[in-house]
Amino acid sequence: MFFLLTLPFRIAFGLLLLPFVILFLPFLLLRLVIKSVVFLFVLPFALLTIGAALLMTFIALVCVLTIPLLPFAFVALFIWAVVRSTRPALTTNF
Repeated sequence: MFFLLTLPFRIAFGLLLLPFVILFLPFLLLRLVIKSVVFLFVLPFALLTIGAALLMTFIALVCVLTIPLLPFAFVALFIWAVVRSTRPALTTNF
């Protein structure tokens, strides 16, 4: 409803300001070109940063999941070493 009430004013101001908009158009295009160039320059650095952050997150996740299991791994290694050292060596006589 508010849009319909202000429509005549919008049309009038739009027609009055049209020459200024046309004069301002090259600056808008220049702004678009500069923003595009900056975006294309910054995009590789942003992607590299995102990749590094994902890699660090993955390493942290692996550490969080495996560090609590290290005592069990040491016990298994100790048992394996004891069993291996007490087993007789196989000898073959040709």
